Parts: sequence; C-alpha cells; structure tokens
Amino acid sequence: MLIRKAPDVEQKLDLLSRDSMYDLACACATRGDEHRRRSKDGKWIYPVSLPSGGRTFLFKTLLSNECANNCRYCPLRAGSDSRRLSITPEEMAGAFFDYYRKGRVSGLFLSSGVKGGPDNAMERINTVALHLRRRGFRGYIHLKVLPGASDQAIRQAVGLASAVSINIETPGEENFRLLSTTKKYAADILRPIKLISRLTARGSCRSGVKQTTQFVVGASKETDNEIIRYAWKLYKGLKLSRVYFSAYQRGAGSPDLPGERSGVSNEALLGREHRLYQTDWLIRKYGFRADEIPLCPDGNLSLDIDPKEMWAKAHPEFFPVYVNRDGRERLLRVPGLGETAVNRIMEYRKSGRQIRALDVIGRKSKLLVKASDYLAF
Repeated sequence: MLIRKAPDVEQKLDLLSRDSMYDLACACATRGDEHRRRSKDGKWIYPVSLPSGGRTFLFKTLLSNECANNCRYCPLRAGSDSRRLSITPEEMAGAFFDYYRKGRVSGLFLSSGVKGGPDNAMERINTVALHLRRRGFRGYIHLKVLPGASDQAIRQAVGLASAVSINIETPGEENFRLLSTTKKYAADILRPIKLISRLTARGSCRSGVKQTTQFVVGASKETDNEIIRYAWKLYKGLKLSRVYFSAYQRGAGSPDLPGERSGVSNEALLGREHRLYQTDWLIRKYGFRADEIPLCPDGNLSLDIDPKEMWAKAHPEFFPVYVNRDGRERLLRVPGLGETAVNRIMEYRKSGRQIRALDVIGRKSKLLVKASDYLAF
C-alpha cells in the first residue's frame, strides 16, 4: 500500500513559487543586477526599484495554482494536467514573515489562480496583505488583481498594496478572443485597469500606489505595432507606471493557439520581447512617440537592428548631433548613447571644456564607437 502524505507549507511553496514564473511582470531587466534569481531553496526572488529610488527584493509566489480560466497560453489553465495546490492566507503570511525576519526578502509579489471565482480568489490575496499590514509590515507589497474582480475587491487591494497589476495580455478584443473564452476583454481586463488608474490618479489618497501590466508576446496574432500603440495609450492616457512584455514560449500552451501554429521559434519570440523592451525604453526615457517607432512592412520591429538605430538611419536629416552644444533630448536620440553617457556629457560640459572625443566620458566601447558616427565635435 502506498501512503501519500499531504504536502506541508514548505512543499506547497516549492511548487507554487515555481509556478509563479509564468507571470513574468516585474521580471524584466535592463541591468545585470535586476534579473530575477532563485534563492538557495528554490524560491523566485525579484529585484524591484522603488519610487524613492531604492531597491528591494520580493518573494514571488501564488496562493493557488488552481484556475477556472482557460487562458490557452498558460500551462496552469483549466483542464491542463498540473498538480493542483493551494495555501491558506494565514500560512502565506507566516511563511513570508519567516523569510522577512531572516533577511532574505523585504517585499512580496502575490498572485493566484482564479479558484472559486475572481472575488473569492481576490479575498484570499487581500487577506494576506491585510495580515501583513496588521502585524506592522510597512514594506513593499505587489498584489495581482484578477480578471473579473469586483470594484470593491480592487479598491481593497489598492488600499493595501504598494503596487498592483492586472495583465492586459494582448492588444484588442480580436486578439484576446484567441487566448481565452472564459474572460471578457472590456469587462474583465480593461475595466479594472481604468478603475485602478482613477483610484491611483495624482491628487487621490492612493496616488503613491503604482500600476503595471503585461503583454504576452506571440501567443495571439498581434503585431508589435498594435502592442506599441496600446502601451502608449496605457502610459499617456491611464498613467501606468510600467508595461512589461513576456515572450510566449511554444510548447507551453494549447495546441490550437495561434502562437503554437505560427512556426515562429522561441528564440525569435524572445527577440521580439527584447525589441519591445528597447522600444518601451525609447518611449519612457528618451522622448520618442509611438508613431516614431520604425517598423517593418509586416508591422513588427526588426530583429536585426535595434529600433533606435533604425530610426536614426531613416532620419539622416537629424544628424549630426553636436556633442558640445546640443541639448539632452537630441543627444538621447544618438544610437550608442544611453542616459549614463548623456549625463556624463552634460556634466563634462559644465566645466567649460570642449569634448573632442567620447573617451573623456568613458572607456572606448562598441556603443561609443557607434555613437561617434552620428556626432560632430
């Protein structure tokens, strides 16, 4: 006779923490020290930049991997062959405080499958945050808002969290219908995003709470152009703090998913994700508009050349940029110059000395060599 013991809290967290990797919001990085990593006991630990400029490490996990939704790109979708586990809010709060007291993490990123309906699952998520706050934790908590959650549940989450997110998944109703038949795009996705935007608007009592979202890249039939234009609206119209992109990896989803039938390699999908992050940086940091981003005839970004350099090649009239007199905005449009390099140029110019070569701002590199082709000294 085989006697199978019920898993304890630590064993449940082993699986739930591993399954949380399918939600990659806040997992991207622009520097080496920003990448997610595993702790020694297999939990996902995520570095996050705080609004104050500091950094914290988040313990990221699910409360449950049981889900009623049939998101065709998700390995945990309803009907899939996965081992199902849940942990109680009290167990989760206790486990977090154990990690927190040991100094392993200083914040929490909490999500869940939709078990027992959106509001039931949201109540359990919010209860964890409520336990932490009542026990005196004032640190960083990121709560996932689940599709279809009620206004009341969303308001409570915003009142407890440092940041909240609901994944937009794909641009537009037509693309969304190819991903799920159990969720409604306008009611379950767009409505909560707009409500959170109002609740966290400047001047509101919760204006310090950040909102993020995530696109799944390549699961549906969306183009990069569609994603970029939706992201622009989310930034400019709804004032989201960050938009993230997660490349769909073939083999994880339903066989009838467009991303499974497309024949596009996983490597190419990761390339799309990378180019979208570069584009996001241009929009958020370098002053580019969505309609300035150069695209290929099929509506996608080039995988062979980064969007900033592609824009420069398409606009020779903009160059050269004069390194000793042009403003920060023009310098940031130069391929090979990032924020750090431009800051060093502006600081060097304060001394009144002329820049004759870029080696005065840093060691010679491929990027600085590239930049020199677009500059006049």
